[in-house]
Amino acid sequence: MAVMPSIAILGLLMSLLFLAVHVAMIIWTYSDANDNSEQPAFLWAVVVFLAPLLGLVLYLLLGRN
Repeated sequence: MAVMPSIAILGLLMSLLFLAVHVAMIIWTYSDANDNSEQPAFLWAVVVFLAPLLGLVLYLLLGRN
């Protein structure tokens, strides 16, 4: 029975890691779009928020000058 709390803690840590990476991608996209994009940075941040990996790839391919 001691294995179950370990799995729960590992799951919580993985969830927090994914959340931190997601927030970091949104912040990086917003700050980079302010400097390197003609489109509004807020809209690119929303795209990355709604579809993280696809939004980041779209921004890198279409959003940067």
